[in-house]
Parts: sequence; C-alpha cells; structure tokens
Amino acid sequence: MLLIQALTPTHASAVLRIYAEGMATGVATLETSPPTWETWDAEHLPHSRFVALDEQGIVAGWAALSPVSGRCVYGGVAELSVYVGEAFRGRGVGLALLEKLINESEKVGLWTLQASIDTLNPASSRLHERAGFRLVGTRERLGQRLGEWRDIVLMERRSGRVG
Repeated sequence: MLLIQALTPTHASAVLRIYAEGMATGVATLETSPPTWETWDAEHLPHSRFVALDEQGIVAGWAALSPVSGRCVYGGVAELSVYVGEAFRGRGVGLALLEKLINESEKVGLWTLQASIDTLNPASSRLHERAGFRLVGTRERLGQRLGEWRDIVLMERRSGRVG
C-alpha cells in the first residue's frame, strides 16, 4: 500500500538519491550529476510536488512540475518529472504518482502537462501512455549525455477539465 503525500524539504535527501538512481540508468535524464536541494527546489513549481511512501515510510518515488516558460500565456503548461527508486520499479509507484500529479495540477489551473523522454527509455513512454499522455513527436539529437546525442520523445496530456 502506497501513501502519496506532499513533497517537503524533509524528503530532500531521498528525492536526490532517487534522482541519482535514475541518472545511473543512463536513460532517465541527460544529466550526469544530481543538483543540490536548493537548485532542485528553485527549478520546480512550489505546488504539485509529491512523494510515494511505502508501508515503512520509505520514499519509493517522487513527482514534481517545472515551468515550461516564463511567459504568462504558457502559465497553464508544465513539464513533469517522475522518478521511482530502483527497489520500487514495476510496482505501480510511477502511475500512482502521475495520477496524483495530474489531479492536483488541474486544481491549480494547469491545462497541459508535458514530458520529455529519452527514446532509450520506452518504459517511461508506456507509463505516460497509461496515464493518458499522447505522443507529440520525436525531437532528434536534442541533447547530449556524455558526448552522445540523444533523441527525445515529447508527450503531453491535455486536461479535460481545465482550458
């Protein structure tokens, strides 16, 4: 049984540890070193941040939103991040976090969530499809990881209640 609750600074070390586990896969992000908590906190919206806790209170995963633009006309659009700890993958943690994030993002007026996913990470694409995201397209050679160009899939989910 998972408990989804608000992500707070008390979860910082677990959030950064899980992010580092994602980086270690080589396909979850193009980043190669985790940010400080202060940087992570500044880059994510203050609302719609969640952790999934297992029965023992261990952080199994997290999800959060980042703005896609500083322009007010795109204020209802956010980029999402969802990361699941290595020991908890394949257990429904990611989907539970996405469903909570979608629901809560609509409560604060967001009408579109988007996800940028490495084409080498089909499990993430399938997860987002299960949560109602659709493929927008593939952005070829969008960024590099350790000197290797990567193609990134852009997926989005439009709210049926907002916008």
